[in-house]
Amino acid sequence: MNKIVERIKKEFNKTPDLIIKEININLFNTVYILYLETVSGSNKVNDYILKNLIASKNKINKHNLKSFLAGPNTKEIKNADEIEYFITSGFTIIILNSVIYGVETRADINRSVANTDVETSINGPKDSFTENYQINLGLIKRRLKSHNLKIENRVVGRKTSTQVGLLYFEDIVDTDMVQDVIKKIESIDIDGIIDSSSVGFLIDGEANHVYPTFLQTERPDMVATALLEGKMAIVIDTTPYVLIIPAFFIDFINPNIDNYSKSKNINFIKILRLFSYFLSMIAPALYIAIMNYNQETIPTNLLVDFAIQRNGVPFPTIVETLIMLGVCEILRESDLRFPSNYGSAISILGAIVLGEASVSAGIASPITIIVIAITFISSLTFSNVEINNSLRFFRFIFILLAGFFGLYGITLGIIFFLVYTTNITSFNKPYFAPLAPFNKTYFNNTVCKTPLYKDTKRSTLFTHKNMHKQKEDS
Repeated sequence: MNKIVERIKKEFNKTPDLIIKEININLFNTVYILYLETVSGSNKVNDYILKNLIASKNKINKHNLKSFLAGPNTKEIKNADEIEYFITSGFTIIILNSVIYGVETRADINRSVANTDVETSINGPKDSFTENYQINLGLIKRRLKSHNLKIENRVVGRKTSTQVGLLYFEDIVDTDMVQDVIKKIESIDIDGIIDSSSVGFLIDGEANHVYPTFLQTERPDMVATALLEGKMAIVIDTTPYVLIIPAFFIDFINPNIDNYSKSKNINFIKILRLFSYFLSMIAPALYIAIMNYNQETIPTNLLVDFAIQRNGVPFPTIVETLIMLGVCEILRESDLRFPSNYGSAISILGAIVLGEASVSAGIASPITIIVIAITFISSLTFSNVEINNSLRFFRFIFILLAGFFGLYGITLGIIFFLVYTTNITSFNKPYFAPLAPFNKTYFNNTVCKTPLYKDTKRSTLFTHKNMHKQKEDS
């Protein structure tokens, strides 16, 4: 038997889905066909390879073998060490003497392109990425029909051999940033890549701060918009989320789907989202500071009402607030993990029954329930899990500072928040941009929205070449 075939059989022992077929073309030579029936389509193997080889076996030799292979994607494999990657990727391997070819015969084990599930929008495209690498590239390329869109392919993972593609516009992007990201991807040495977040963590770190520094999106239109701005995208096989880098704080608060609405209408929503973020972060701390230290900041009648409501509650304000926040965090986590059919029932049970029972039992006051409810309703404005986790981190810091120092502690918390956030970078870009440092162009794309006809230039945060996106009005 061919030594290469013997090697593959040895490497794939105890792999029952390995199929090996032999076609004798003459007394001295045999063509070997090898594929994994779990990742290759049997119909494709039969149509592309077996029919042609059997029908023309007397004419085949190692010099003309390729002409009898009908697959649309046929590759010559010159290094036998590459066979494992190709055969596990859905290719059928054809071996004649020392000549090796791989024909793509991937099985159709992909789900179809579906509507967006997490990043929903009323206007704009509805299609979303799938777990298939080629389909995801196609969803991007159908929007960006330019030869300047480049893809740097790499294979990452010793066990998974996952395809990772870095997309960018050659005539727009900062070349140094591209080379830096490519080096980081090539330096990854890990057994397996299962999700896109793993690549993001490995190329930009995850232990230094609580903020997400890369944006995971299921929307091809968001990726296309980011690439046109001069950003980069990382597409990873087997995951329906694409990474956009660099990503800033404001990108998670005001996403690109705002571009599908009129500027004068959407700017109110953008300001409302920023207000919701800071309200969700500060509201419990502000309540604690007013009740414990700074009663003079609210009208006397309102203060008396608060005191009456808190009459009989056995816990200090800070303990009461932390208990209710903890309960809400548990409810949120159970709502996320449970199937959607159960989620709404849990939310109703937690919000109505537990809230009402807590007040009736004297464990919490009505005003505390209102404050916590406002806090969590404000945080639901943001769909990104990581930005909500960072929000929780700052919320508890503000609560502790307000519990010890009152409104003065909240001031210290704001200073800490600003110092902490402005010291973070995303792929060597300032994370708090375009606010600090201020960048007018990107500010007008994210913090507020200018009319489309005025959006003529790219931001200098990402590139210094090909700056004009459209012709300016004279």
